[in-house]
Amino acid sequence: MQQIEDAVILEKFANERTKEEAFTLLLKKYQQKIYWHVRRLVLNHDDADDLVQDAFIKVWKNLGNFRSDSQLYTWIYRIATNECLTFLNKKKQQNNIPLDEVSYDLAESLKEGSYFNGNQAELKLQQALLTLPEKQRLVFNMKYFDDLKYEEISEILGTSVGGLKASFHHAVKKIESFLLSKD
Repeated sequence: MQQIEDAVILEKFANERTKEEAFTLLLKKYQQKIYWHVRRLVLNHDDADDLVQDAFIKVWKNLGNFRSDSQLYTWIYRIATNECLTFLNKKKQQNNIPLDEVSYDLAESLKEGSYFNGNQAELKLQQALLTLPEKQRLVFNMKYFDDLKYEEISEILGTSVGGLKASFHHAVKKIESFLLSKD
């Protein structure tokens, strides 16, 4: 299936008769990408499903106000990222524990999760990612897994390109160190 242009989706969404069709097209185009972005941040399949659903509900409610200042994907990505960060912060506050302990819980759920079928190398990489500070992990995921350009990440996170490059560099060094120390 050929990818439909964002402009066409937005045009259809603006028309009350084709609004639902437009949203279906938007879901087909972006839902899987957003799911994997969210899943890499929260690790748990069920949590990721819930967060993706919440993100797309916000997209549905606010798409009519989208001003095209950024790309549609970047805008959706920002909404999904904010949902993840809110979720992780709530989890931290509910349990009154530091974020690194939330990361430990996520790492344990990785091993036990029925949806994780990765090999040992993938498990080690995910464990290494969980040792990173939140921003470094986010930048690493966006750059490494989602193959976003620094300019796109900057637009999503509202951070300078230079700062993002530094965060990515530090993340890579910490991951390398983690992986070498665990052999």
